[in-house]
Amino acid sequence: MHMAKKLVIALAASSAVLAPVAASAAVGVRAPSYVAGESNLEGDSSWIIGLVGLLAGITAIVLISDDDEDSPVSP
Repeated sequence: MHMAKKLVIALAASSAVLAPVAASAAVGVRAPSYVAGESNLEGDSSWIIGLVGLLAGITAIVLISDDDEDSPVSP
């Protein structure tokens, strides 16, 4: 490898390591945001989790019960 490639790889690796460290160090510097009113979007979303589970179960049953009748036939 040329020296330039090694330098680029080293810079990419160090930025991948240093970016989260710099972000965590800046946590105390962030300005707080003030909310005038409460959100009206609060609610019980457990039915969404149940619906996703039900759809995943139905999909699994359909995939498992699928007959493999599409196998090739020799002439």
